[in-house]
Amino acid sequence: MSEDFRGEYYQKVDSKARVSIPAAFRRVLDAGDPSSSDTSRTRIMMVYGGKSRQYAECYTIRDADALAAQVRALPIGSKQRQIAERDLITRSLTVEIDENGRIVLPQKVRDKIGFEDGDETAFAGTLDRFQIWKRDTYDAVNGSLDDEEDELPDGVDVLSLLSRVSPGV
Repeated sequence: MSEDFRGEYYQKVDSKARVSIPAAFRRVLDAGDPSSSDTSRTRIMMVYGGKSRQYAECYTIRDADALAAQVRALPIGSKQRQIAERDLITRSLTVEIDENGRIVLPQKVRDKIGFEDGDETAFAGTLDRFQIWKRDTYDAVNGSLDDEEDELPDGVDVLSLLSRVSPGV
């Protein structure tokens, strides 16, 4: 089983601000929450900080702890640590997945993303985390698949971007 978040999924938000987490993402979240074996509910860490971000970024509990360790490694009192603490630690919430595989989107997350009743989400996997967007914003920012080819010179395959990266980096 892969422990990466992969793919993009579209889900409706109901009138109670509930949304279903894609099943493939739930398996990764279950594996990344050590205490979920002790309780019936798996937890997600949702980060909604960063003024330029138009989405909430979601981590397994294990990966949220690793992120916190990176913040903790910054020098106390430094501007970098203050920004990282504010945007990645203070502006984050722990959310539990219910028995039906849903979460309730917290009000701060709905405000950040601009959700209203009846909106659709876009869940976008990014390997060790995933993003939750308002679908209209996601589509506008990410454009169509054809637009992506304009970012590379003619005839260049996207796999060539990985030619200098070593596995495990």
